[in-house]
Amino acid sequence: MTDQLKKYLFEDHSVRVQTVRLHETWLQAQEHHQYPPAVQKLLGELVAAAALLAANIKFEGSLVLQIQGAGPIALLIVECQSDLSLRATVKIREGHEMPTDGTMQSLLNADDQGRFIVVLDPRRKVPGQQAYQGIVPLEGDTVAEALQHYMKASEQLDTRLWLQADAQHAAGLLIQRLPDHGGSTQGDAASDTMHRAITLADTLKSDELLTTDIDTLIHRLYWEETLIAFEPATVRWYCPCTRERVASMLRSLGEVEINDILAEQGRVQITCDFCGKPYEFDPVDCSGLFAAAKPMPEQDPPTVH
Repeated sequence: MTDQLKKYLFEDHSVRVQTVRLHETWLQAQEHHQYPPAVQKLLGELVAAAALLAANIKFEGSLVLQIQGAGPIALLIVECQSDLSLRATVKIREGHEMPTDGTMQSLLNADDQGRFIVVLDPRRKVPGQQAYQGIVPLEGDTVAEALQHYMKASEQLDTRLWLQADAQHAAGLLIQRLPDHGGSTQGDAASDTMHRAITLADTLKSDELLTTDIDTLIHRLYWEETLIAFEPATVRWYCPCTRERVASMLRSLGEVEINDILAEQGRVQITCDFCGKPYEFDPVDCSGLFAAAKPMPEQDPPTVH
C-alpha cells in the first residue's frame, strides 16, 4: 500500500486540514541506518512536516527543512520535491553520548545558537533568481513548535502542526488558516473555524497519529463538520544515488588517488550522505573505471613478405 497525504477544506473555505501517515517511505529512509530512538523521532517528525508543507508549494522544485546546532546531533535535513518524493539524513557528531530521552533542544541547541532553516528552491529559475532561504533561532521543545515559530516569525499563514514518529511510522496533521477574502464578518467566522479545528485536533492522544489510518482519524476528529476532500497524493522515498553516479565521482578523483586508496585499504568504500547506502569497488572495479579512458596500444603494421 502506498503512503498518502490527504487534504481537506472546511466548508467556508477558510481553513485547510492536511494529514500524512508514512510507513514504506519511512522504512526506506531508515534502511541503511541505525538511528537511536531520540534521533529517529526527530527525523521522522521532520520528514512528516516536510511532506505536509511541500504539498502546498506552487512551483516545481524542492522544499528543504534543516535543523542545525551544537550537541550530539549536528544536522537534521529533509528535502521534499513538489511531487512529494523525499530524502532525509542526520549528521551525528562523533564522541558525543546520545541520551535516550534527549529532546530537540538538548540534542541540537546546547549553546542556544541552533537554527531552523527553510529553503524553497524552484527548479526553473529566471535569470538572477536565487533559492529562498529563511532562518530563525531554534525555539520550542519539538519539531512542531520550531516550525510554528518559523511560520510566525516569517509572517506565513497561521499554522498548527501535530507530529509523531517511531520506528514504523512518521505522521503529521497540519491545520492552516487561509487568507481572508471579504470583510470583518468573514474574518470573524474564519477565526471561529480555525479555533474549532485546533480545539478538536488538540484532543488527539499521543499515539493516535501513528496507529490510526487517515480516514478514520479525520472522521474521529471532524465527524460533525462538513469537509471538502481532495484527491490524495502519493508520498515516496527517492534518493538519486546510483552505482553509476558514484563511479563517475570516483573517476573525477583521478586514477592516482584511487590507487592510493586501494593500496591503503584494499578497496574503495563510499556511503551515500543521504540514504546511507554503501557502495564498494574492489581493485577490478577500480581498474574498469579508467580502462575506457586509456588509449589503445599502437600495433605494428603487418609484415609484407
